[in-house]
Amino acid sequence: MNENISLSEEAYRRLKEAIRKGRLAPGARVREVEIAERFGISRTPARDAIRRLESDGLISFVPHLGAVISRLDHQETMELYDLREILEGSSAGFAARHASHAEIEELEELVSAGPELADKPDQLAALNQLFHTAVYRAAHNRFLERALIGLRDSMALLGGTSLSVKGRLEAAHAEHAAIVSAIAARDVEKAERAGRDHVRNAQRARLKLMRSGLVSGADLGE
Repeated sequence: MNENISLSEEAYRRLKEAIRKGRLAPGARVREVEIAERFGISRTPARDAIRRLESDGLISFVPHLGAVISRLDHQETMELYDLREILEGSSAGFAARHASHAEIEELEELVSAGPELADKPDQLAALNQLFHTAVYRAAHNRFLERALIGLRDSMALLGGTSLSVKGRLEAAHAEHAAIVSAIAARDVEKAERAGRDHVRNAQRARLKLMRSGLVSGADLGE
């Protein structure tokens, strides 16, 4: 394998992870030379990684500034949630059709673990991501799963988490439980409706978060 390709892939992965974790916030400049120095690589693989992230929509080029972490405006945020609602609902519906007993048990265990982590944001973030990923897998549609993972990357550009809105954490847990209950009952329509309701409620909480200006911190996937 070409060494530059391998180094570019590693830089791409690490930069994307930094965006997901909030270490590179929307609007932050991304300098090719600094990326090269940070990862101990030449500027060529650093440039390739930045271009890939631009193609993903995670980096934008701004006049007089250069490459920056993309920032979503109000309309883009609404469009993101609207699409996510459709895809998350479809994923839950497919899971109701195709999930194995083992996959349903995994979903039930993930929901049960939620309340114990209410005061542990990092672990809660990981659990929330595991839950949604488990639903995507249980849908058994690789193209849908790929689209949803792509949306997850875009969600990181919002900053903060709707789970920080008062009462949202408890409501999201109940919504997760409703999704799993419908999947376990093999009720396709109810599962899809529960999945869509969950994202719609997250969208409302996100609007509150945006109005308050409290959008700092790592992404929890909501």
